[in-house]
Amino acid sequence: MKQNSDDILSRADHRDGMTVPEGYFEQFTARMTARLPERPELTAPDNRLQPPASLWQRVRPYVYMAAMFAGVWCMLRMFTLMTAENPQPLESNPVIAEALGNDSFVDDYVFGDLNQWDLYDDLMESGFDPDSLVISDSMVPVHD
Repeated sequence: MKQNSDDILSRADHRDGMTVPEGYFEQFTARMTARLPERPELTAPDNRLQPPASLWQRVRPYVYMAAMFAGVWCMLRMFTLMTAENPQPLESNPVIAEALGNDSFVDDYVFGDLNQWDLYDDLMESGFDPDSLVISDSMVPVHD
């Protein structure tokens, strides 16, 4: 009868099935080079096969690099303009100042986007005191 061993590692086969004959890799490079076909165009470069590079082909990497740096500069400039601590006043831009001076533009595009609660919130944030309003008798509607 077979004797059972409690040591599982001693019973397992430690080989993974990947074996190579002795001395296989010692001459591997020489054997592989001997089997490859000859390619004389790789050993002796011939300048007649490739035409000389044009001016654009020589300058193109530098133009691309300059365009990349210009794009990065423009992007950073836009980020700093959008996140400026003190924004430009609207009066400094003549186009916006003219548009805000036109009553029909303000009615159509500015007041059309505001609702009553936005106006109340803006008044309260700016420090408006509702007790400062004086309501006269002529302003109170009369109901019959």
